[in-house]
Amino acid sequence: MILLALVVTAYLLGSIPTSLLLARYGKGIDLREWGSGNLGATNLYRVAGPVYAVLCMVVDVGKGFVPTRLFPRLDGVELPQLALAYGVAAILGHVFSVWVRFRGGKGVATGGGVYVALAPAAAGLGFVVWVAVVLATRVASVASLSAATLLPGLVWLTGHRFDYVFWASLPLVGLVWWTHRANVRRLLAGKELRAARGSGAPPLEPEPDSAGPSNKA
Repeated sequence: MILLALVVTAYLLGSIPTSLLLARYGKGIDLREWGSGNLGATNLYRVAGPVYAVLCMVVDVGKGFVPTRLFPRLDGVELPQLALAYGVAAILGHVFSVWVRFRGGKGVATGGGVYVALAPAAAGLGFVVWVAVVLATRVASVASLSAATLLPGLVWLTGHRFDYVFWASLPLVGLVWWTHRANVRRLLAGKELRAARGSGAPPLEPEPDSAGPSNKA
């Protein structure tokens, strides 16, 4: 029973719509109606600036880190793989938040928090990749896809060779590509938004075949 309660708690923790709350109570706006409409740190940066974006990113990373690192100390079971189960629940909560009709962010920051707990060296190198690509391209989706795609290799290189931490990184790559599918379409069409402060004008046209704001940059 305690295991189920911890998994549900991890999901609910992950499902907190950080960017939506920061935009609503800090700027008095609904972030889903601005910029790309996505509930993530990048869109919050476009609309509200770097302080809000950094705060959002820190909280979203924490949503993955806290259950992965701390919940195994509460379940009374000597099974390290359960840390991953709590982390996955938090990621799913972030992507499919119960508070915003099962929409949400794209799982990058929260997934990063999970790997800060499980493989901190690999997560740190992934963050370096993300920053380098953002600085080079000014496109956050390219940076997120690059860091996620390299994560399994970074996990392997930093000592987790074909263990559960490594294997779990593979579906995480797939999830990140899936949540960025609309971004990929816009990248191919040359229409992807850059991570630029002040570009947060309301979107003119919704994606005709998207699943909602969670699929935007």
